[in-house]
Amino acid sequence: MNKDGLRMATVTIICAAVMVFVSGAYLPAPAAKNSPAFLKEMGEAFVEVAQKVTPAVVNIMSSKTMAGAGPGAGQFDKLPEDHPFKEFFGDDLFKKFFKGPYGGGKGFRRQGVGSGVIVSADGVILTNAHVVKDADEIKVTLPDKRTFDAKVIGADPESDIAVIKVNATNLPVAQLGDSSKMRVGEIVLAVGNPFKLSSTVTSGIVSATGRTNVGIIDYEDFIQTDAAINPGNSGGPLVNVNGEVIGINTAIATGSGGYQGVGFAIPSNTAAHIMNSLLKEGKVRRGLLGVHIQDLTPSLAKSFGREEIKGALVSQVISGSPAEKAGVQSGDIVLKYNGQPVEGAAQLKNMVGVEKPGATATLTIFRKGSTLEKKVMVGERDSKKIASEAQEETESGKSSTELGIAIEPVPQALAEKLNLPKGKGVRVADVQGDGVGQTMGLKAGDIILEVDDKVVDDVASFKTALQESKKSNVVRLKVQRGNNTLFFAGNLK
Repeated sequence: MNKDGLRMATVTIICAAVMVFVSGAYLPAPAAKNSPAFLKEMGEAFVEVAQKVTPAVVNIMSSKTMAGAGPGAGQFDKLPEDHPFKEFFGDDLFKKFFKGPYGGGKGFRRQGVGSGVIVSADGVILTNAHVVKDADEIKVTLPDKRTFDAKVIGADPESDIAVIKVNATNLPVAQLGDSSKMRVGEIVLAVGNPFKLSSTVTSGIVSATGRTNVGIIDYEDFIQTDAAINPGNSGGPLVNVNGEVIGINTAIATGSGGYQGVGFAIPSNTAAHIMNSLLKEGKVRRGLLGVHIQDLTPSLAKSFGREEIKGALVSQVISGSPAEKAGVQSGDIVLKYNGQPVEGAAQLKNMVGVEKPGATATLTIFRKGSTLEKKVMVGERDSKKIASEAQEETESGKSSTELGIAIEPVPQALAEKLNLPKGKGVRVADVQGDGVGQTMGLKAGDIILEVDDKVVDDVASFKTALQESKKSNVVRLKVQRGNNTLFFAGNLK
C-alpha cells in the first residue's frame, strides 16, 4: 500500500471511530444517570430473596454424650491429623463449635452447631450429615425462636446429606431449584447461622460448577461460590436470585480457619435425589460397575493413541463384577455413559452412583484405536467394603536410570499378600526427586505389572520393555498400588 492509500485508510478508521463515539456507543452518561435506580432495584431484589428464604432456614444444635476424658482431658482440643475437615475448619474453630467440659468425670456433652433448610410444611429439613452425625439429641430453632426436638430420618455420609424431621405443621418452606441450570457468574446468596449468628445472609456469585477432587466426601460435584460461608453455615441453603435453593452449603477451603472466598455447596439436584432415597428407603442405593478408574493426563492419552484427555480410564476391573461380565477391560477409556459424554473419573463415578441397581447402562469405550459399546447390568455398591492397602516397604534395589527409579524383584511375602503370581512384576524400591518416575506419580512400593501392554516378569523384562518404549519417547506403565491398579505415563528423556 502506498503512502496516499495508507493515509486514506487511517482517516477512514478515525472517522468510523468518531461516528461510533458520537452515536453514543461510548457515552456512559445514560448508564451513570440511571445507576441509583438500578442499584435500588437490585437492593430490593436482594431484600425480597432474603425475606422469602430466611424464615425457612433453621439453627441446628446437636449433642452427644462422650466417654469420660479422665486426667488427660483434651482429646477434642485438636482435630486428628487425618480428619477430613481439618484443612477446611482448623483446630481453633473446631474447638469453638464442638465443645464441652473437658475435665475428668463420667463423661461430657459434645455439642455441634449448623444450619438446615425446611423443605416441607410438616417439618422435613435438609442439612449436612456431618452436622447431625452420631448425635443423641438434636434441637432445631426456627427464626421465630420456636425450638423443637428433631429426629434423623436418614443420613448419607458419602454425599454429606441428611434429612431430619420436627413434629410441626404449617412451617415456612424453601423451594428447591434446578442446580443444573446454574452458570458461572450468577448471583447467589448463602443463608445460615455462622458463629451462632442466626439468619445471616451473604452474597456472592457462582465461582465454578462441577467441582470435584476436593477431597471432602466420596461423591463430589460441588458448586463453588465466593459468598461468605463460615462454621455454622453447614447445612444451610445457597439460593439463586429467584429465592430457590440451588445448593446445600457444606465446607470452605481456608488456610486460616475462616472465610477466604472459596466455599462449596452440594447441588440441589443431588441433595433432592439423596433426600428422596432417604425418605423412601431410609438409605441410599448406589450403582456399581466394579472398576477402578482414573483421569487421563496428556501423556496417558497419547500413550493410548488419543489426543483428548476427556474420559475415564479403567485401571482395574474387579473379578466377578458387572463390568467384567460385560467385557470391560483394564486400559479401556469410557467416553460416554448412556450417551452422555464423560469428562473425567469423578463424573463417571457420580453418574454410576445415581443409577438404580439392576438397570442396564451403555458404556461407549475407546479400546486400542476403536470405539465400541458395552451393555452393563449395574450392580449395587456396598459402602462398608473398604479395600485394604498393602504395606509399602522401602528397600533398595537395582536402578532404572531412564525413569529415575530403583526397582527390584517383588519380595515373596509381599507377592503372597497381594495375590501376585510368583515372579510377576517388579517393585519400585525408590523414586528420585527429579526423575521421570516421580513426575509420572510413581511411589516406592508400587508394583509395575506392564510396560506398554508388555507383561513384566522380572527386572530384565522390565528393562527390555522400557528400551522398546524409547522408540516413541513415551512410556505407559500398569502399576499395582496396594489392592488397586493404576496407569501412569510419561515422556522418556
